[in-house]
Amino acid sequence: MNSEPITQESSTRICNHMNKDHKDAVSAYAKYYGKIKTFKSAKMISLSPESIQLKIDGQILEIEFDHILKDCSDAHKTLVKMIKAIPAL
Repeated sequence: MNSEPITQESSTRICNHMNKDHKDAVSAYAKYYGKIKTFKSAKMISLSPESIQLKIDGQILEIEFDHILKDCSDAHKTLVKMIKAIPAL
């Protein structure tokens, strides 16, 4: 990971990676942080320094971070920290 700033391009890259390789994490974010118990589909559609946006069965869910992200490296560390903080669902 690098200190690349969070831009529209890096947001798209991160979201594509999460949706392709970490679908279980995206679903876990919706269940735990979004408090959505059941849904058919969850997709990460945007990442900003303040939050991630998920599309849950066509509805937009915004999950705010506990701090403002500095860069893409911070985004990676924060997303990993968030998934590790989730108790077994």
